[in-house]
Amino acid sequence: MSFGQEGFGGNLHVGEVVEGVVTRVEAKHAMVDLGDGREAILPIREVSALHIESVSDVLRVGDRVRVEVVKVDPVKQEIVVSKRAVDAREAWQRLADLFDRDETFEVTIFDAVKGGLVADVGLRGFIPASQVGERYVEDLSVYKGKRLPVKVLELDPEQNRVILSHRIVVEEEKERRREEALARLVEGEVLEGTVVRIVDFGAFVDLGGVDGLVHISELSWDPVDDPRQVVKEGDRVRVKVLKVDRETGRISLSLRETQPGPWDTIAEHFHEGDVVEGVVKRLAPFGAFVEIVPGVEGLVHVSQVARRRVSTPHEVLHEGDRVRVKILSISPEERRISLSIREAEGEPVSGGGRRGRGEREAHAAQEKDESLEVSIRDLIQEDLRDKLF
Repeated sequence: MSFGQEGFGGNLHVGEVVEGVVTRVEAKHAMVDLGDGREAILPIREVSALHIESVSDVLRVGDRVRVEVVKVDPVKQEIVVSKRAVDAREAWQRLADLFDRDETFEVTIFDAVKGGLVADVGLRGFIPASQVGERYVEDLSVYKGKRLPVKVLELDPEQNRVILSHRIVVEEEKERRREEALARLVEGEVLEGTVVRIVDFGAFVDLGGVDGLVHISELSWDPVDDPRQVVKEGDRVRVKVLKVDRETGRISLSLRETQPGPWDTIAEHFHEGDVVEGVVKRLAPFGAFVEIVPGVEGLVHVSQVARRRVSTPHEVLHEGDRVRVKILSISPEERRISLSIREAEGEPVSGGGRRGRGEREAHAAQEKDESLEVSIRDLIQEDLRDKLF
C-alpha cells in the first residue's frame, strides 16, 4: 500500500511509542509492521543499548516489539523507529524501583570486558570485577551467557551509568544461611563438617552455612603443637558443639570429644599396683595431682607424698617434677585415680606408663645394679670400721 506525501505515516509523529511485529531481519536493520500497511525501519544502532554485530543477535521474525518513532519522512516515505529508546526509558524506571526496594533480580551476562561484566537490562549494565563474587575471579569470560542474580549498586541517568553487584547478593545469601544455621545449633550435639581454614590457634570448620572454631586444645587428647598435625583443609570431621554465642556469632567446637578419650581406655592400660611415671601438674594443701598420660591425672594424697611426714606437698614437690607413682586404686567411671609416691620408692616402673617395656626393664636392671653397688660399699665401710676401731 502506498500513501501520498501528506497521508504518509497516518497519525504517527516523532516521539510516539507504538507496537509492531518484526517482518524481516537483515544484518544491519529490521523491518517492523506497525499496522495499516505501515512498515518502519529499525536500524541496528536502535536495536539495543549494547554493541551487537547483527540484528539477528537480538530479534527474530515474528517478535512483537515496542518502538518509538524517531523519524517520519513523507518525501522518502520512510519511517524510522527505535527499540533502544523505549527499552531505556522503561529500564530507568524499573531499575529505580528495584534500587528503592533493594530488590534482587536476574540478568543475562552479555559480555566480559576489561574490568568486569556487561549485562543487558534495557540499558548497558556493568558489573565491576570487584562485584562479581566474594573472591577475585581471574577469568571473567566463564560468566558469558550465564544468568546471575544482582542488585543495583548505582544509578546515574545523567552519565547513563548503571552499576550492578552480584557480590552483594552472594554475601546476603551467605549471611541468611549463617543465621539459619546458627539458630539450629544446639550445644552438646555432634555434627559433621568440613575443615575450611587452619590457623596457628586452631581450625575453622564449616557446618553448612556457618563456621565454628576448633581450638588447638580441642583437636586431640594428645598435646598438639600445630593444628596441621591433626587436620588439613578439606577434611570431613565430626565435631561436638561446645558453645554457641548467637550475639557475636562465635561457635566453639571440639574434635577430641567425638573420639575415645584417655579415660575411656585407661582400664586397658593401667591396673592397681602398677608403678608408672608421671608429671606433677598441680599442688594443693591436701596433695599433688600427677598426670600419668595426657588428660589423665591422679591424686597423691599428702600422706602418700613421702615416707617422712610432711605438712604440705610443697615441702618436697614442685609443679613440673617427674615422679614415679604407684596406683592404689582406679575408677574410670568416676574418673578418679589414687596414687602414692612413697609406695613407689624402690619399685621399678611396671604399668602402662610413659616408658616402653624395654626402657622399663633397663631402668629396673639399673636400679638393681645401683642397689648391689650400695650393698658392697656398705660392707667395705663396715670392714674398715672394724679394723680401725
